[in-house]
Amino acid sequence: MFSQHPLHHLLLLTCFLVNGVFAALPQVDFNRMGKVGLAGAFAGLDLFQNSSSTVTFDSSTSTLLSRSVQGTLTRLAATNPGGRISAGCALGNVFYFGGVFTSIAGNPATNVASYTPSSGAFSPLGSGGPNGEVNAIFCDSKDNKVWVGGSFSSPGSAVAVWDVKASSWSKPPFGGVSGAQGKVLSITTNSSNSGIFFAGSFVSSFQGGSITNGTNNPNVPFSTGATPFSSSLVPIPLQGAQIEGSPSSSDSQFSAINNILCPAGPDGPGNTWLAADGSTAVINVRTFTFISANGIRLGNTFQSNHGTTRFSLATIPDNGVQTLKYIDPTTGQNQTCSDECPLSTDSSILYQDFLFENTLSITGVQIKLSQFTGSGSGLHILQLLSSGAFASSIESNNVQSCFAPNPSNTTRTGDWSVKQVNTDIPGTVQSVLVSSVDVGTPASSGPTFTWIPYVSASGDYDINLLIPGCTEFQDCPLRTSVKVTVFPGENLQPWVTHVLQQNQTDAMALIYSGPILPSSPNLVTTISMSLDDSPAGQGQDGKYMIVADRVQLVLKSATISSNGSAGSPLGSQGGQTSFGFLEWPRSSTQTVDGTKGFPNTTQTALDGAGIQIFNAMGSAVASSSTAITSVVHHSSGSIFLGGNFSLSSGTASGSSNIVAFKSGSLAGMASNGLNGPITSLVSNGDQLFVGGAFTTNAASGSQSQLSNIAMYDIQKNTWIAMGAGLNGQVTSLGLSNGQVQVAGNFTKILATLSGSPGIDAAGLATWDIKKGAWVNSGGFVVGSMSFVGNSTGTAQVLAGNVVASHKFGASGLVMLDNGDKDGPGVTPLGAQLEGSVSTPVSASKKRRHISRATTWISSAGLSRMFSRQSSATQLAPLPAPLSAPAPAVLAGTFWTNGSSEVAIIGGNFSFAASGSAAGSPESQGVAIYDPTTATIRNLQGSQVNGTVRAVLVDGSQLYVGGAFTVEGTNVNGLAIYDLAKQQWDISALSPLQGSPGSAVVVRSITKSPSKANTIIVAGSFALAGLLQCQAICAFDTSAKQWNALGNGILGEISSIAYAGVETLIAAGSIALPGNTPANVAQFGFANATWAAVGQGGDLPGPVTAVEVNSGNPSSIFAAGRASDGSTFLSFWNGVKWAIQGSTLQRDTTVSQLTMVPLQDTHAANGVIESDRMLLVSGTLADSSFGNASSALFDGQSFIPYIVSTSPSGTAGAVASLFHSIANFSFQQHHFLATGVVILISIAIAAGVVFLLALIGILWTLFSRRDDKLNKFEATEDNDDDSTHHRPSSLLEHINAATRTTILGTSPFGGNLSSEKGEKTGRDTTSPTPEQDPFGPDASNYMRAETPSDAVGGLMAEETSRPAYARYSFDGTGEGELPLSAGADVEVLDDRDPAWWYARDVRTGREGVVPAAYLY
Repeated sequence: MFSQHPLHHLLLLTCFLVNGVFAALPQVDFNRMGKVGLAGAFAGLDLFQNSSSTVTFDSSTSTLLSRSVQGTLTRLAATNPGGRISAGCALGNVFYFGGVFTSIAGNPATNVASYTPSSGAFSPLGSGGPNGEVNAIFCDSKDNKVWVGGSFSSPGSAVAVWDVKASSWSKPPFGGVSGAQGKVLSITTNSSNSGIFFAGSFVSSFQGGSITNGTNNPNVPFSTGATPFSSSLVPIPLQGAQIEGSPSSSDSQFSAINNILCPAGPDGPGNTWLAADGSTAVINVRTFTFISANGIRLGNTFQSNHGTTRFSLATIPDNGVQTLKYIDPTTGQNQTCSDECPLSTDSSILYQDFLFENTLSITGVQIKLSQFTGSGSGLHILQLLSSGAFASSIESNNVQSCFAPNPSNTTRTGDWSVKQVNTDIPGTVQSVLVSSVDVGTPASSGPTFTWIPYVSASGDYDINLLIPGCTEFQDCPLRTSVKVTVFPGENLQPWVTHVLQQNQTDAMALIYSGPILPSSPNLVTTISMSLDDSPAGQGQDGKYMIVADRVQLVLKSATISSNGSAGSPLGSQGGQTSFGFLEWPRSSTQTVDGTKGFPNTTQTALDGAGIQIFNAMGSAVASSSTAITSVVHHSSGSIFLGGNFSLSSGTASGSSNIVAFKSGSLAGMASNGLNGPITSLVSNGDQLFVGGAFTTNAASGSQSQLSNIAMYDIQKNTWIAMGAGLNGQVTSLGLSNGQVQVAGNFTKILATLSGSPGIDAAGLATWDIKKGAWVNSGGFVVGSMSFVGNSTGTAQVLAGNVVASHKFGASGLVMLDNGDKDGPGVTPLGAQLEGSVSTPVSASKKRRHISRATTWISSAGLSRMFSRQSSATQLAPLPAPLSAPAPAVLAGTFWTNGSSEVAIIGGNFSFAASGSAAGSPESQGVAIYDPTTATIRNLQGSQVNGTVRAVLVDGSQLYVGGAFTVEGTNVNGLAIYDLAKQQWDISALSPLQGSPGSAVVVRSITKSPSKANTIIVAGSFALAGLLQCQAICAFDTSAKQWNALGNGILGEISSIAYAGVETLIAAGSIALPGNTPANVAQFGFANATWAAVGQGGDLPGPVTAVEVNSGNPSSIFAAGRASDGSTFLSFWNGVKWAIQGSTLQRDTTVSQLTMVPLQDTHAANGVIESDRMLLVSGTLADSSFGNASSALFDGQSFIPYIVSTSPSGTAGAVASLFHSIANFSFQQHHFLATGVVILISIAIAAGVVFLLALIGILWTLFSRRDDKLNKFEATEDNDDDSTHHRPSSLLEHINAATRTTILGTSPFGGNLSSEKGEKTGRDTTSPTPEQDPFGPDASNYMRAETPSDAVGGLMAEETSRPAYARYSFDGTGEGELPLSAGADVEVLDDRDPAWWYARDVRTGREGVVPAAYLY
């Protein structure tokens, strides 16, 4: 048995090619057959001899394919395993491409190479090329150069230039780019070709500044491990926090962990903490209140034989290990880490800043020092970095931060009092200030409160006002609104916000967003709050209450100039900085080093896009995934930039992944862009096509049809869906011939119609711009594609990891005509067929459709009836039909509809009719296809539910056969459709019935050549209406009546053919009356009798296909499956059957035999005439050539002809070939060569001239004599030799102690196990158990983290341990233990992280207390 691996059949084909059995394909004369369709279960197809069909594909390599203007694909070459081709462009007659590879077509080439289509040659581009991955290539026809961008350092930093004329590499005029990830992902030109656009992940500095990793905060000591952004974050004061480091060094000079929070001197005794030698140290920092933190600052120790090399950080209370972002102080590159973060051992680096991915609300952190140098680990600096700056209304909370000259401060007027409110941490409270004011008091006479936060550095900030919820205060009726005024700094306008304080739960109100200048002796930022000018609410008892809590400043980006313009998180000093986008003017003659900075003279107006993106992104610039990947310059002057980014401020604040730059500023696009990264942009007029990995708009909360691909209408500022999109990421977009080619890692075009499974498209899809629909791509490929782009001439190039590919791509149907010497012309189906949405109908369901007139015949009666007929002969069942996974076309016919000839196809498929609206019902089973317009339409009314295997048109009546039903009718395997009236015409059609337990399958529908108005229906069935006519029956179209053919037969029929007008040839698994085996039988219309063709045992098994050669009853071919499972092809010569083509193997299934005429001839033999061959179709396995879908048999050997592939890359199948001319001649008409015809024409013309001259002379001489001119008339006999051919057809973190204590019962009672048991019982009996209000989602309750976390609680053998009360606890709840601050207690059980069971040593009382209250 042959393997079904997707590549196996291609390997066999390669073997065949090496053996070189056949030099050329026979020239089939398809034009003589009229219009010809080839149908089957395939998605890709090719002529067997084409190289693309006889080559293996290694999906670990990147394969380069050429794509013609018609879409056909041809393999060009492949890289080394692991290679990748990411970009390409054409310059002159050469195509340049790049990626990451070491060879192409077996030739050494590093990351960049060229291909010359005219010679087929691949060449490396000299030496000294890019030493890293290439992501972008731009072919500069103006200067005859190739610009290359990527991630490399030589010959330029991320940019290199190939001079075509000099055949040499050089760095660009600006030297290259650096910063951020330091890579270029896109190179293109502006619309006027006066400048070159570079996009990617890099930072550019203008005005001569240099790109550094230094600090812009003069109050913070410099360190190359920090950025201007991180050094601008004010450290959180930790003087009141609990800091524990364990185990500590026994040396008292290095054992005080608090000394490193804000060290008073350099690394050394009293300023450094060391862990015990040889241990993994854990440092716990707990504030017991929620703080907004943006990261951590760590300074290593360089004490002898000590130092930390690796650490990890988990936040409290969630215990989540965080991913941290940092600058590598050695390379200056942005990096991320999580479980094992590196800490530099370079003594020149004072500290490193590690930032969270987002600002987090936490109560502390736990730092694990996991690796060290020498004897043990240690630290010199440990600081928590805030979100930017902060100030509290409670003066005691405004503690001076490290490196700060002064703390935050407050001022107030009026009467303010302290009020405590519970927090989410059990047993703890937080203080705020409140002021009561009489209703009606003017705002100018009311109380005021002003926060004066210490701001470390200038930058772009959001300021939030924290407002405690009124429900906890129980003062909701008193609450009103306030006016908040922010004074951000000198020369900056104040910002007024009206804030409603009636929120029931804790809330945060944004009161300012924009530039803030740093605090100085002469300048401070102030946030003032007063009673609103028009207070909200009615108050209570004539009073309002206003609340003052905290203000939080969130740094968005650092470095703001005195005029408020934005600057840089990664920094330029004294200039403007851009991110991800740069325009280099072609007119510039300067040679600069862009890695250090650009002079003003090179800055263009469009560079403002990168500058504003840099300012709007804030700290996100440091992300390792942030980048601009693609740029398009629209004719209006606007540029569109796509990539992976989010803008948090500026004119396009809120935009995600795509933004426009027009009229000198960023502009957000509809719905704020898209919710995922963008990889590629192409434009066509006002249409912008966008590809990437997204599912909807950025502002949308629900799924939309913008799945990985979308179109943006620039004029209307709207997103437009491209169908329903694709089911995987798009990597590249191309534009050619009014179509958008889409490459990526997807397998289907998603369906817009209800119930549709979508269209197979494994790596390549094509969108027709004019039609506004997905269309056939022309070629076939299965793979993960990385690039598509235009090559030389009209061709394109496609690259990716290919599993399988064929020249032609079509879902189940191609049209054939005479081609050239290399084979026939192939036109793929222009429409898209999809997987079937049919639900198979069981035999019992089908029987319910039987008309009432036949229900009197019981199943038992049918069983007895047929058992009497078949008892003597146990017929072998027909072999399993040709595998036809959807979409598959199994049968077809042609119908002239007015002036156009269309194909009607049937099979196992569904489709969206051309022009159908989104949401329309899916059509299936039968389609009408117009090859001229490449449009497809459905049959009106109910759709076929099942598989169609035969179709026939007689006048305007369409006969449809197979294994199906039609909803709302009694149809069972056979139906009639009136093409003129466009409706089903089955009122007079009595349904077919199967034998008991068997389904009806119609495999053949033909028109009798002998009897008028007679349609012959054959397959597997027992009754036609009330008439017993097993397997074959005649339908009288005029009388609407079924008639048996003679005495009938037994068994099943697979195929029908005709030997002349009077003889029908039936094949299958057949027995004649009298139980005579006859797997091929003939029926004479003249005498209405059946007879076997040959002896019953001559054929080794049931027949699956039969063909009569030109109507000759003495030349019949039959193919089938023998009883031993082997496949046979037999020839009947009028006397006996003889096996032909013994090389066919067991995996072969023959679905159709068709005699086809030739344009040339083959050697004559006694089986098949020289002017024709037998086309054998199905799934063919042959020892001489491997696998094929169709082969030509010349009477002696098989010639592989068609190879096909399924959508998944496995071998496909051909089901049938159908043609529009039913009766055609095999006789070849020979014509003189064109040159000979021309010579003869010249000779005749010369003769005519001579003759006319002679006549003139004679006329003169013999004027009295009349001459008569006789004309020669030639006629051409038409060959009327014709034949009639048949058509074919889900830490539990709350334990019992916590829960029961809160509910009022002892958590340590004896019913603990019982409670657990009840819980288990409830869980197993109730599908939706009541959710625990203190459950693991922490929505109602937040536990405090405790010192026991580090040691894991008391072990089983421990009974108690001493502790002290940090705070007083009233213990009024049931089971609680009242305590006074400083009391001695004995902890009896600390297994619960939030509540401990303890004994008061003085009183002896026991109960639960908050764990956070003990130490």
